[in-house]
Amino acid sequence: MPELLTPDELHSRLTTDNDLRLVQVTSDQVFASAHIAGSIHITPAELVSGVGPATGQLPSDDDLLALFRRIGHQPTHHYVVLDDEGGGWAGRFAWTLDAIGHDGWSYLDGGLHAWHGAGLPLTQDAPQIAPSDCTIDVDPGFRLSVEDMMGALEDRSVLVWDCRSFEEYTGERVSAARGGHIPGAIHLDWLDLMDRERHLALKPALADYVASAGIDRDRDVIAHCQTHHRSGLAYMVGRLLEFPKIRAYHGSWSEWGNHPDTPINVGSEP
Repeated sequence: MPELLTPDELHSRLTTDNDLRLVQVTSDQVFASAHIAGSIHITPAELVSGVGPATGQLPSDDDLLALFRRIGHQPTHHYVVLDDEGGGWAGRFAWTLDAIGHDGWSYLDGGLHAWHGAGLPLTQDAPQIAPSDCTIDVDPGFRLSVEDMMGALEDRSVLVWDCRSFEEYTGERVSAARGGHIPGAIHLDWLDLMDRERHLALKPALADYVASAGIDRDRDVIAHCQTHHRSGLAYMVGRLLEFPKIRAYHGSWSEWGNHPDTPINVGSEP
């Protein structure tokens, strides 16, 4: 299972683990201004297809292969994922690693903010990353379709976790052709998973908090948001908490809410 690493734990391991690779998923501007020495940079745009209306779906196999070859991917590498926002994009890359069958990853708790808050060094030096000629295979199970989700609604073992804002969930804020939520979905905002008083590290007693919100770890949990960016954190939390089954709907609300025939509930009740 992936590890949750504090900045001090990661700092101590960087000099001893030759297969450790840091991956920072941020904008070009943020990476140029501050990153941990040796970090590999991935932009958020490289992790999504960008094709509307469901712009957050997985990129094509060819685009993913190009990305992993660019970053010098090897099966022996253990990635430590991080971002500058509390885990959404880091979790999206962790999900992408799982999609290609590479479960060797961990999360720097709080990411760039926590590293800086711990007083650890950052650099602006551009790292030299040698590309690889790796091959990858994408698990088709990570490309959940509308039809897959419609079938899941009939399965009582499935729990849909909507981690958008409460206003999006109720339909008060509409960010697609239709607003509301997938029938039966449980709401838990991704922002409530992080602690703003601790440099965006994950909330203490997180397992109890998630359970208290109605996210039953013993069910088949499928997380989503608008574009499977915020739900990257929800997915990663499920993995870190060792949920028996955690998945993500990569089409998310941008697909469901723009589809003419999908069922939708409005209001605060699932």
